[in-house]
Amino acid sequence: MEKFSFQLFSSRNYPPLEDVFKLLAANGYSYAEGFGGVYGDADEAAGKALKAQLDANGLAMPTGHFSIDALEQNPDKVIAFAKAVGMEIIICPYLMPDQRPNSVEGWTDFGRRLQKAGQPYRAAGFGFAWHNHDFEFAALEDGSVVLDRIFEGAPDLDWEADIAWIVRGKADPFAWIEKYKDKVLTVHVKDIAPAGEAADEGGWADVGHGVVPWAKLMPFLRETTSAKYYIAEHDNPNDLKRMVSRSIASFKTY
Repeated sequence: MEKFSFQLFSSRNYPPLEDVFKLLAANGYSYAEGFGGVYGDADEAAGKALKAQLDANGLAMPTGHFSIDALEQNPDKVIAFAKAVGMEIIICPYLMPDQRPNSVEGWTDFGRRLQKAGQPYRAAGFGFAWHNHDFEFAALEDGSVVLDRIFEGAPDLDWEADIAWIVRGKADPFAWIEKYKDKVLTVHVKDIAPAGEAADEGGWADVGHGVVPWAKLMPFLRETTSAKYYIAEHDNPNDLKRMVSRSIASFKTY
């Protein structure tokens, strides 16, 4: 059975972290997904301290985001931190616009870079995945798509599929999930507000309160992939309590 988690990036504007953990626990979450903003020094001591906070609220952090720089430059430190927290899957979440290639070969080379970056983490027993946004679905000069080139260069790379970003990239989530179903380790469960709505929230919506067809996607994801963790996210909620409670309530209906 898949497990429902919460990406802590969604709560970055609602400190302290301690209160966020209490809110998640009170709403029935058992898991949270980390990102750099909650890691502190991201060393073994910081990992143990974060694990203690999670334990105090009956939570676990099996998945976490780490920047490409941290992953490449400090693998021993990241591994020690991730082990101390109890992570299972390490995820590279983003590439800044000024660092993005603009050619087929450039994106294939970036895939090779991720293939190499993931080696120490896979060797240490972690899953290693890429988290998409919308730019991975842009067409390149030969008509191919960025995500294809990344996976071409990184045959061992797995995928944290962010469904709403696939939709924002004007791509078909069903087709892409089918294409790379064997790579999907985790899924970001987020929603997009109807056109013209929620401008103050970046056009995002609480899970089940937008236009992403989650009632059809969830059965498809369950049947097509072996994804273990489904992670609620909203990039800019103006009411965290609302987002936390409505997202898990919607997920339970799918």
